[in-house]
Amino acid sequence: MTEEKRVLAFDFGASSGRAVIGRFDGRSIHMEEVHRFANDPVMVRGTMYWDILRLFHEIKQGMIKAHLAGSFTSVGIDTWGVDFGLLDEQGYLLENPVHYRDARTSGMVEEALHCISREELYHLTGNQIMPINTLFQLLSLKQQRPEMLARARTLLFMPDLMNYFLSGVRKAEYSIATTSQMLDAREKSWSRRVLEALGLPVDILPELVPTATRIGKLDAALCEELGLETASVVAVAGHDTQSAMAAVPTEQEKFLFLSCGTWSLLGTELSEPVINEASAQANITNEGGYGGKASFLKNIIGLWLIQECRRQWQREGREYSFGELEQLAKAAEPFRSFIHPDAPEFVPSGNMPERIRAYCRRTGQPVPDSIGAVVRCIDESLAMRYRQAALELEACLGRAYPCLHMIGGGIQSQLLCQMTADACARPVLAGPVEATVLGNITLQLLSTGAIGSLREARQIIKASEGIRTYQPEQAERWQAEYQRWEEITSC
Repeated sequence: MTEEKRVLAFDFGASSGRAVIGRFDGRSIHMEEVHRFANDPVMVRGTMYWDILRLFHEIKQGMIKAHLAGSFTSVGIDTWGVDFGLLDEQGYLLENPVHYRDARTSGMVEEALHCISREELYHLTGNQIMPINTLFQLLSLKQQRPEMLARARTLLFMPDLMNYFLSGVRKAEYSIATTSQMLDAREKSWSRRVLEALGLPVDILPELVPTATRIGKLDAALCEELGLETASVVAVAGHDTQSAMAAVPTEQEKFLFLSCGTWSLLGTELSEPVINEASAQANITNEGGYGGKASFLKNIIGLWLIQECRRQWQREGREYSFGELEQLAKAAEPFRSFIHPDAPEFVPSGNMPERIRAYCRRTGQPVPDSIGAVVRCIDESLAMRYRQAALELEACLGRAYPCLHMIGGGIQSQLLCQMTADACARPVLAGPVEATVLGNITLQLLSTGAIGSLREARQIIKASEGIRTYQPEQAERWQAEYQRWEEITSC
């Protein structure tokens, strides 16, 4: 009889975090959420921060609850990409890490391109050039707060920083490092050319370790404080997208996937990065994952649009669940108004419904006049953007994909799944919802040898999770509307 393996996964999303025990009996993975907590950024005198000490307190509470529920042998942490903390010479955190939605990177892309061309920057890093990337956050520090950068001795990305709090080990996990625009995509090492071109320090960047590396143990003092047994700290795919990638339930080597959450990531898994004129023109990113593989991805603003609308309606005293918003959208008139989800005005937090109405006024469209109309406008526009990204990716690779694997929390919206199938004119295979946590757990199991390979892990997930298929139902209508969406959003 196979001994049950128990690991603890921490997953940090845009507004909440959770601690989940993963149990593997040799055949299937079972999950038990033991702790959930808020992960809201905090604005202080015009700067938006991660509330890192509160979050570490919640990690402690999650570990205590997991221990009481039956203990665990390892811990893994995933977050979104690009953000980081800085340590001084003694290993103390210099300040709370700044959130990527902070305004400090405004104008930094243009500043960087005075020092290195867009073509060379993309050719070296393979990263989609976005103002939120770590490179531009560091450049803002150099220009706006050079004294802070001068005191820094180590940069740690958010999951690496939390791993340091747990173990005292300072390492940079590969997948999270590839979101930074500071890594040479082909050499899989820090790019001195990029950093030196911008006058940024190279020596603050720690040693890179492969995804799913056991980097150390829980600190003895921490175990004593919390009454825990010792456990390994595993550098899983610290970037949540790459943890989710590990959980795509496919047996095919060539597949198209859409990780649908606060951000939407549409792409595929390759043995090597693809960096060419077509991918540069389409601004497609190359990120690293388990086994040194490359994820060829398009970053798209996702459910952030609906989340931020919901927050605005709550501020106005109108409470709606996501399920209620979906029903209102379903009842609204189709194809009335469109937006480009990635338009710059939709990136910051604030009054999202009004921004959407302003976009529609500016582009000469009917203005969404109800909550259902606003949500339908978002859903239809996201589905159109998914189609566009899929076509761009296929053009870069010279390959067509017969179906789309859709994973993550967004698949709880059956309306969005069906719209995506119709817009992309191909079946959507939806599931699992908990892809990021499943991938985090899977990578911990891979690090111990409890699961032998990523292929085996995906087979286990496919057998364990319910996968729902959505067939295109109105592909011709969506094709016609897609042409109109392109015309409107290209203005």
